[in-house]
Amino acid sequence: MPAAKTLPTLDEFLAALPAERRGTMTALHKAIRKAVPKLVPLIMSGMGGPLVAYGKYRYRSASGREGDWFTIGLASGKTGYALHICVGGEGGYLVEKNARKLGKVKTGRSCINFQKLEDLNLPATMALVKQAAKSGGINAVT
Repeated sequence: MPAAKTLPTLDEFLAALPAERRGTMTALHKAIRKAVPKLVPLIMSGMGGPLVAYGKYRYRSASGREGDWFTIGLASGKTGYALHICVGGEGGYLVEKNARKLGKVKTGRSCINFQKLEDLNLPATMALVKQAAKSGGINAVT
């Protein structure tokens, strides 16, 4: 059996990004840390590659499957960026409910995809990040 792949540290992850992506990822990382300093960042594997994860919660799906997941995740893709805010409840997912406030972005239930930092309404997004940190992750919606 092959050895498990070791994930990079946060500094290694950011340093390994192409220069044109490093600035945006670092700026978003700093904004998230300022908004929710109690959520410890770590590198996790998921969503197609390594990403910066903030906070962790235990989930249980309707099928009974259980696992650990991040509350907030930040990823750099080939053509853009993704900010995952994995919080939902009786009224739906936080990102989905606030999509119109987030700027020139594409959203899913809990994901905000954008091409450049200027496209993202950073104050509105960080308000959602703060709200997500208080809730601790997806609860009623799976």
